[in-house]
Amino acid sequence: MTRVLHSPRFWVLTVAALVVAGTTFSLGQWQLRRAAQKEALQAAIDSKGQLPALDARALLASPAITADIHRPATLKGSWRPDHTVYLDNRPMSGKTGFVVVTPLVLDGSAQAILVQRGWVPRNFADRTRLPDISTPPGLVTVEGRIAPPPSKLYEFTGVENGRIRQNLDMPAFRGETGLPLLDASLLQTGAASEGLLREWAAPNLGVDKHYGYAFQWFGLCTLVVILYGWFQLVLPLRIYLRNPSRGEKSRDPLP
Repeated sequence: MTRVLHSPRFWVLTVAALVVAGTTFSLGQWQLRRAAQKEALQAAIDSKGQLPALDARALLASPAITADIHRPATLKGSWRPDHTVYLDNRPMSGKTGFVVVTPLVLDGSAQAILVQRGWVPRNFADRTRLPDISTPPGLVTVEGRIAPPPSKLYEFTGVENGRIRQNLDMPAFRGETGLPLLDASLLQTGAASEGLLREWAAPNLGVDKHYGYAFQWFGLCTLVVILYGWFQLVLPLRIYLRNPSRGEKSRDPLP
């Protein structure tokens, strides 16, 4: 047993096990901290969803509209259907189609907000054909929640134009339309209407993913400790107790 403890290989394996166990344990703790941060952010998002709905006046008076993201809003205004854009390759309910976005000029103001009105399937036989949707004229009331501008899927060289697009660049679209668009959008909610589906996914920050990663790192740390303890401590001790003279002369149990 004494010979095993004085073996250079024993100490090399000991240091290696300590490094691996310490690293994996630290990574597990880091994943738990990330989960806690995202849980706090998710709680903030949920709390914003419980706030009273903003109207156009309150929205325009907000010092930072990005601070109102995820908050409900009920806005009155007029559609600008001439600037409607169909964002391609957008999934909803397991299907791929268009997310339809249309600027809404707010009532009593020249300001406008881009509304993500809903989802509609595309015609895969004729990919250039626009789906049939209705856009009510005159003053309308739109309910939804404040959201970031439409997400981007793939980045292409240059700025896209036309009705069907992969992405929409807000500064470029602001210049294209000449409308003073706000730096956020409205994600329209409610039942399906105007030919559009609105089964938006709830905001998900992936907290469960971090708990899963933490479990894996802690599991690996535990495995390293168990294997080290068995092969470097328990097994040599058992050999020594069975035959002390043989244990002193034996080599390390690991090949």
